[in-house]
Amino acid sequence: MSDGSVEFQAAARARAWSIPLDEINVADPELFRTNSFWPYFERLRKEAPVHYQKEHEFGPYWSVTKYKDIMAVEINHAAFSSEPAITIVDPEEDFRLPMFIAMDPPKHDAQRKVVSPIVAPENLAKLQGLIRERVGKIFDSLPRDEPFDWVDRVSIEITTQMLATLFDFPWEDRRKLTYWSDMATAGPASPLWISPEHKRGVLYECAEYFIGLWNQRVNAEPGNDLISMLAHGESTRNMERMEFLGNLILLIVGGNDTTRNSISGGLLALNQNPAEYDKLIANPALIPNAVSEMIRWQTPLAHMRRTATQDVELGGHTIRKGEKVIMWYVSGNRDEEAIENADAFLIDRARARQHLSFGFGIHRCVGNRLAELQLKIVWEEILARFGKIEVVEQPERVPSSFVKGYSRMMVRIPS
Repeated sequence: MSDGSVEFQAAARARAWSIPLDEINVADPELFRTNSFWPYFERLRKEAPVHYQKEHEFGPYWSVTKYKDIMAVEINHAAFSSEPAITIVDPEEDFRLPMFIAMDPPKHDAQRKVVSPIVAPENLAKLQGLIRERVGKIFDSLPRDEPFDWVDRVSIEITTQMLATLFDFPWEDRRKLTYWSDMATAGPASPLWISPEHKRGVLYECAEYFIGLWNQRVNAEPGNDLISMLAHGESTRNMERMEFLGNLILLIVGGNDTTRNSISGGLLALNQNPAEYDKLIANPALIPNAVSEMIRWQTPLAHMRRTATQDVELGGHTIRKGEKVIMWYVSGNRDEEAIENADAFLIDRARARQHLSFGFGIHRCVGNRLAELQLKIVWEEILARFGKIEVVEQPERVPSSFVKGYSRMMVRIPS
């Protein structure tokens, strides 16, 4: 199956290659909702790999679209700061949410160190059996021979159950985590969007709920959950309310959106490439490599932002101090100069983990091994139970240039 009509995608491609370069705005959420951004990035990689967009609702920005240039920005955190934000949207003056991913060393390093034990190898080994048990129960509850929404029944449920475990969050309220994650990244194009005031109100509700959990755990013995780790961590136990909320949002979104959308995106990719699906069914030993290819292919976070701390040369251009620099992971993961046959989905690809979806350097996704483990177990359990799971209609995509994901994907499991 293909994404959208042939005519629509052909028209998008014609427009992408015909409009003036300075009119290309790859941060337009509508391009992501319609999955029509690919030819724009293809053109930028070819003609303007470091591209200045001077007019945008959130201010001018530089687009970095090639793998090597993205890596150059990633590793130079002295010249390219993560503060004040990791998305193209600037924080509001009266609603700033500090979080360690949007900090520079040494504070970034100290706060990240507090939560990193949750995804240490010994803890992942303990979680493995629990993940498999829960995934199995979810799959055993799915209907046969009738359409259902894979995003809601599988992708959201698996990742939300995992998040609830990592936070030791009340089980019956776990879907609040999904809602808060979706609201945290929602912009005006989102169906969830009502107003900036409404969004703030929802995030304040999130803060109040977690403050209740914090108050319980700060006076108890240190536990092996994220709230307890934050409450007892030397560099996090005295956080202001907004910094606490910021780090919560980071952990919720990081633990939810990425894995969830790779679970959906992986199934879609296999449906779009049936020969690869056959290859996986014939050889389940390919699952770990296939998981890395799914994460590359999906690229669940399309971009990350940095801000220049000084005038710096990149790709023959001078980026001025204070200017926004957007690293388009979704484009770097399709860069033919860095990844051979990058537009092909190949589950037995050599060096499949050589992708940008987790970032690189000091800000590399802290939970990347947990994400890979969940996806590995998901596909082991799918292949143990089902033949091919069929995507029966075009998925509905999230209207966002940050979270590259799905809001609905109807599938059918033949009996």
